[in-house]
Amino acid sequence: MEIVATAESVEQATALVKAGVDTLYIGKDEFGLRLPASFTENEIIEITKIAHENGSQVCVAVNGLMHNDRIKEVVSYLQFLETAKVDSVTVGDPGVIHLMKKNNIEIPFIYDAQTLVTSAKHINFWAKRGAKGAVLARELTFPELKEIANQVSVPVELLVYGATCIHHSKRPLVENYYNFVEGEQPSGKDIYVSEPKKPETHYSIYEDINGTHVFATNDINLLPHIKEITAAGLNQWKLDGIFTRGERFVEIAKLFIEAKKAIESNSCTEEQLEKWNEQLLNLHPEERTLDEGFFLKDPSEVQ
Repeated sequence: MEIVATAESVEQATALVKAGVDTLYIGKDEFGLRLPASFTENEIIEITKIAHENGSQVCVAVNGLMHNDRIKEVVSYLQFLETAKVDSVTVGDPGVIHLMKKNNIEIPFIYDAQTLVTSAKHINFWAKRGAKGAVLARELTFPELKEIANQVSVPVELLVYGATCIHHSKRPLVENYYNFVEGEQPSGKDIYVSEPKKPETHYSIYEDINGTHVFATNDINLLPHIKEITAAGLNQWKLDGIFTRGERFVEIAKLFIEAKKAIESNSCTEEQLEKWNEQLLNLHPEERTLDEGFFLKDPSEVQ
């Protein structure tokens, strides 16, 4: 079993590995998508050293949409990551995988093509071409997840806590809008849009150098279902802290670490899960709502 968690700073990365997170997920905005922070090369080296000293690993996001300008720069970045001794990278662009092989860059890669990863055959195709794992699409139901888990030849990562992106445009849509209305653009990532007929919706929207990203109204929380998830063979859990910052995210990670230990020792009870879930609800940002995403939906009802 493996817990993968994002990090927003060297300090938070240190706290996460000391708490028991197995793999830190970090990167640089230029090559990775939707990261809580963009790290410098020196910070990546420092975090990798800290993780290894604490028995953890580092996975670096190289899953960006590589246009011509960035794919020209990706080889030197990958060579740096190899020198830094990171443990793996996430990649969704076949061109990047080709360049890794062509330049003999020997970093294990995890296939991450966002919403495209929805079948075992897709995953096994890339496993035969060197992928050591895959990141599952967020739009999969539990019956679909169980079927995939039974057929894949490599581990697959499931988002069990955090925000889900539902739209990505390379265009800076927010900046363009405020330029049009000649208004001052809000700073940070605390921007929301809602549907006219559903005022309770609050899709998080923010921009970085990769463009505009829109997230679902509800963040994902699968902690109450973690025993079922493990029983189905889905043993790689992803925690995404892009909208849950600082110490709160570390404390939420600790809840999943406790659940992992309890499951491994065959001592996890429904009462414990209920208690941990109550704590998670108290730690989760008040302005953000939670649900199970597609997990509990009937596959035939997803349209």
